[in-house]
Amino acid sequence: MVTIKDVAKASGVSPSTVSRVIADNSRISLETKKKVRKVMKELGYHPNINARNLVVKSTKAIGVIMPSSTNKALQNPFFPEILRGIGSVIHEMQYSLSLSTGETEEEIFEEVQRMVYGSYVDGLILLYSRVDDRLMKFLHQQDFPFVIVGKPYEHEQEITHVDNDNFRAGKEITNYLIEQGHQKIAFIGGSTDLFVTMDREAGYEAALKQAGLVSSQEYKIHTEFLESGGREAVGNLFSLRDRPTAIVVSDDLISLGVLSMLKEFKCSVPDDISLVSFNNVYLSEITSPSLTTVDVNIYDLGAYSAKALIEKTLNKGEPAKRIIIPHQIIYRDSVKKINKVL
Repeated sequence: MVTIKDVAKASGVSPSTVSRVIADNSRISLETKKKVRKVMKELGYHPNINARNLVVKSTKAIGVIMPSSTNKALQNPFFPEILRGIGSVIHEMQYSLSLSTGETEEEIFEEVQRMVYGSYVDGLILLYSRVDDRLMKFLHQQDFPFVIVGKPYEHEQEITHVDNDNFRAGKEITNYLIEQGHQKIAFIGGSTDLFVTMDREAGYEAALKQAGLVSSQEYKIHTEFLESGGREAVGNLFSLRDRPTAIVVSDDLISLGVLSMLKEFKCSVPDDISLVSFNNVYLSEITSPSLTTVDVNIYDLGAYSAKALIEKTLNKGEPAKRIIIPHQIIYRDSVKKINKVL
């Protein structure tokens, strides 16, 4: 078994210098660090992280909490992409990742309690923000480092969060449909207790109001962020006597279900109905037709949330931040310009 002394001897430095390199001590020159790390790699030496963490009181691990069971959440390409962004940062900082595996909200809450009380992680990233979330309240009460992707239900000034301006994005994408002549515009969103749904829907409603259009309650449907949710939503809209000419869908995966169901109704996109969406996951480009969608820069949401959390774990006095990731509309083939009804 390779030891610190073996690394020190092969590197031509003292064992204490090797220890400082492992701890990334700022007093050690970059040249020495490179030399020692090269030898560590050549000899196959792996430092005993657990033993070192007992001394520095750090696990060098962060936890990531999904909005629902991992199996269900990972069906949505949004989450693998945000995890890719998180992973890029924690890999660079030599942290490891613990992913919540609970199936129910109760199991997820119990899992977070174990992570916190057992000191299994240095901090947590919540990949959702919902109304009156007891998990967020628990972390805030425990003064445990955490970051939210989204915006907090309460204590907004005290909690670091990384988000898009979803209200503005919802308004802009709806305005685009209005500019194309659409007046009967439906909205399909996720759960009403999720802030991302609330903000995008509020932006949709603001655009309609500004254009002097009626916001009809029967045109607004809420479902799960899954393809099956989109299929169910279309069935409801097509049962209406006065069908919409366009739909704003708050998630690309729901849009795939919408497209699938529209085909069953022999309804062509965009000839019979226009469709716009959110997130710009890779599927939105390769589906037929390709989707006009809001790119929320998912990777950056993950990377910035990881950076912000690690800053908080290294410095408990780090002030809370509100980090807004810019968005842009990606124009593709799912919208048709129509003549306005006089």
